[in-house]
Amino acid sequence: MRYKALAGLLYAACGMLAAEDTPQWVRDAAAVPVPKYEAKVPGVVILSEQTVNVDESGRRLITTRYAYRPLTREGKRRAHALEAYVKDTGKVRELRGWLVMKSGEVKKYGKDKAIDVAYSDSDVYNEYRARVIDAASDTDLDSLFAYEAVSEDKSIFTQLLWAFQDSLPVLNSRFTLALPQGWTADAVTFNAQPVSPSVSGSSYNWELRNLPFIDAEPHGPNVSGIAPRIGVTFHPPGPVKNAGPSFSTWADVSRFQSELADPQQTSSDELIAKAKALTANASTEWDRIAAIARYVQGVHYIEISTGLGRGGGYRPHPAAAVFQKAYGDCKDKANLMRTMLKVVGIPSYLVAIYSGDRTFAREQWPSPWQFNHMIVAVKVSPDVKAAPIRDDPKLGRLLFFDPTDEVMPLGNLPDYLQDSNALIVAGDAGALVRIPTTPPGANSVERNIEATLSAEGSLSARLTERDMGEAAANGRRRFIHANRGEYAKNIESWVTRNAGGSVVSKIEPNDQPRPDEFGLAVEWTSPRFGQLMQGRLLVFKPSIVSHLDHWGFAEPKRRYPIILDSESYGGTVHVKLPEGFTVDEAPGNVRLQTSFGTYAAEYECRDGVAIFKHALEVKATTIPPEQYAAVREFFGRVLGAEQASVVLVKK
Repeated sequence: MRYKALAGLLYAACGMLAAEDTPQWVRDAAAVPVPKYEAKVPGVVILSEQTVNVDESGRRLITTRYAYRPLTREGKRRAHALEAYVKDTGKVRELRGWLVMKSGEVKKYGKDKAIDVAYSDSDVYNEYRARVIDAASDTDLDSLFAYEAVSEDKSIFTQLLWAFQDSLPVLNSRFTLALPQGWTADAVTFNAQPVSPSVSGSSYNWELRNLPFIDAEPHGPNVSGIAPRIGVTFHPPGPVKNAGPSFSTWADVSRFQSELADPQQTSSDELIAKAKALTANASTEWDRIAAIARYVQGVHYIEISTGLGRGGGYRPHPAAAVFQKAYGDCKDKANLMRTMLKVVGIPSYLVAIYSGDRTFAREQWPSPWQFNHMIVAVKVSPDVKAAPIRDDPKLGRLLFFDPTDEVMPLGNLPDYLQDSNALIVAGDAGALVRIPTTPPGANSVERNIEATLSAEGSLSARLTERDMGEAAANGRRRFIHANRGEYAKNIESWVTRNAGGSVVSKIEPNDQPRPDEFGLAVEWTSPRFGQLMQGRLLVFKPSIVSHLDHWGFAEPKRRYPIILDSESYGGTVHVKLPEGFTVDEAPGNVRLQTSFGTYAAEYECRDGVAIFKHALEVKATTIPPEQYAAVREFFGRVLGAEQASVVLVKK
């Protein structure tokens, strides 16, 4: 199933058809009864079908049929057709749509109602395009939208990927591959029990029915880690000039990508001079790598989709050209960094990875289809110490780095890349490896608060925060991507969510000299922070500003695994108590330890000051839903400790 929403496209009124002029498959889909779903389900896919006919030259004729019924107002926006193609090697022969209304009338959307658009509006050079029909404004909740697309394409390798669904429920999803006589195919199933095809000669059909709605859960997998899909590989009986290579092992994929990428590692006098200038004052191996890493991070990221049918999606542009133009996409930036490192005598490798779902790339299907991003692995000596380092038996100690991320410093990786399968592109020596995870302390927030509480319950406070690693990158990203007014408003909203009615008087972001740190200081007053009861009891929450906004596990049951990132939070709160008050009730100390995390909280009162110390450490892990009760209990007890109150009594 190929599905992507494109907003803002308006179309004129469409012609009307009698029901008998509508294709039989559309009429059949309109007659299918729809099961009852929860109110939050926006729509249901009646049919998602694709047939791929491959000829003797490896060229493909692709017919897609799709029928959808909206169930909510939001679901009406999904009533559209999108058929993507690669401009230099493919085209859309035909795209037609039908809107079957409750009355039986049918609106037809012909080729004059389809529009050709760039598949991504962020591309500078774009050969990846799509034909689109939008029926959202014509659709009501009693109608059915269907479309049929016929396109042709030539891929650079003999593999296909088919997703049986996205998040929507699907009543019938099938994929058919028709091959020339004597050709064979096999498939690997992901996120489901193996789907066996029905085979007739050289035609293969995979089908699933009655797929349920996929409802997102906190700290759960992406839809791509839940929805069933298949990776299909077809095999000609002998070499076929235009069919592209087949892959049996990950070394095959590595060789394929190396053949595309290695010739692009080009230098120029200017590039060489720049690499040497960047590292001229670097006294250590780490400093040389870091200087080049910072430079490449500053190269402007622009998505570029050209030559896709000839390998452009996997072939970076020549490094000398990227250096000269000072822009490129992820593979261009990775290749530029690799080239500049080579100038100063440091070996490195391109690394193909999937960005956005650490579970997406699976070992059992060697294929470039499993990746959408490129990073770098730098060969380092034992003197270099950092979390994202892996010892490879063939290539040595490798330090992984993402030069596309403009703020994540060398020595760390975005959490969505950690613990992913990735392919080291190194010819015959290339292999699929697991990206290391950073320890909790490498992604930490240390937050300290000094506050004074008045006898009437008002609070004046100063918060100082020191973020490290991923937390520092996120803090820096929020700071540099918002104007000062927006940034201040976001900080004020965050404070008032924790301490209602607060007035923020000072915000001091501190973009630390060290690239792996970010600091923040905030001062505010909260007129009604403490609750005065009966004129003699004063109740307040000593944590003041909680760390745990995103750790809610409110639902009693869980369907999907819990995915936890490596992170830690801690700090100390000092609250000066008002004259004439003493502590009447204080929470007890808390210590929790599990296989996935630890937490400690301590309360004490000394010299008229209430002191609250707390520390949470979470390990990167994936926990099966059967153990959800333990996760929910742990974070529930942590949240309870963070929200516990101190009761003061007037002497």
